[in-house]
Amino acid sequence: MTARKRRTSGPANTPGQHSPLRAPDTPPAPDASEHRGATREAHPEPNDTPPRTLRIGPAGWSYPDWAGYVYPSRRAKNFHEAAYLSEFFDTIEINTSFYQPLKPESARQWLDLVSGNRNFVFTAKLWQRFTHDIASATSGATADDERAVRAGFYVLRSAGKLGAVLLQFPFSFHRTKETLAYLSAVLLRFRDYPLVVEVRHGTWNSPETLSLLHEHGAGICNIDQPIIGRSLAPSAQATSSVGYVRLHGRRYDTWFSDDENVPAHERYNYLYSQEELDPWVARVRKVSEHTRDTFVVTNNHFQGKAVVNALQIISILKNKRVRVPEPLRQHYPELDEIADQPPAEPTLFPLNRSNDGTK
Repeated sequence: MTARKRRTSGPANTPGQHSPLRAPDTPPAPDASEHRGATREAHPEPNDTPPRTLRIGPAGWSYPDWAGYVYPSRRAKNFHEAAYLSEFFDTIEINTSFYQPLKPESARQWLDLVSGNRNFVFTAKLWQRFTHDIASATSGATADDERAVRAGFYVLRSAGKLGAVLLQFPFSFHRTKETLAYLSAVLLRFRDYPLVVEVRHGTWNSPETLSLLHEHGAGICNIDQPIIGRSLAPSAQATSSVGYVRLHGRRYDTWFSDDENVPAHERYNYLYSQEELDPWVARVRKVSEHTRDTFVVTNNHFQGKAVVNALQIISILKNKRVRVPEPLRQHYPELDEIADQPPAEPTLFPLNRSNDGTK
């Protein structure tokens, strides 16, 4: 199927409406400089539009293990996780839209909850019906499926609060003639949204991939994941005016584990060190040089580690101290170095950091 450029309309600073950038002329090439097969970053040529926004935040907010870590153990009656996080971050990636279409009433509620932060913008995953259930989707996702997806997204976009829609494809989604055609079809189907594509298999490391995304006006998601076999390695690419970075952690021992005795959350039980964050800070800066709206999402969520690393990235990139959730700093004393306030209740001894994850 021939790719087609997406038409855009509206003012340049309206979230959710974007114009494509020129794709790089050279593909990302293998480079062993960082961790297990990192790629050399290739970049689009600079355009005349300077970077506009940089938003950093976690993927999702509804995790039972965040109680007492990110969120207070005792909560007020009207407490809501999204409202709480919007006090610390300008974006959150909506995860529930991956498992089922986002309900309009939920979208309206969330908009109200984050309204205290005027800079806040959501990103959201596309329903897995279009990215993981490919066999049936190829035979024709129904018009009702598409309408259901659009109903919730419409509420966010109408409010100017939908910064990007992420198409997250699995590792099993390899680049072939068939999958290229399928990806083109999905991009065309949702071309009126600010789309970003996440692929995880190394076969997508090609100029053809970058060209396809550019022609559709879609961004590429630069990911950090355990480099196992032909996993796609780190990059700093931009194929549209939306830049996107996602950090999944580096749990090599659990990433592809099918051991029923290993809890699912262990896949994301990983805290990045400062040394591991530094190369990604550099990549974010490079991506933001060629995009108007850049999003950095931390998905290493177990026991609030995504929140820790997101706050650290904000502090580095924006060169300032940041507000830190009080429960979190008690479990991660390193946050004292970037916190803009002293601890509410100083303690002689830090809390025991049990099950703290593997570095």
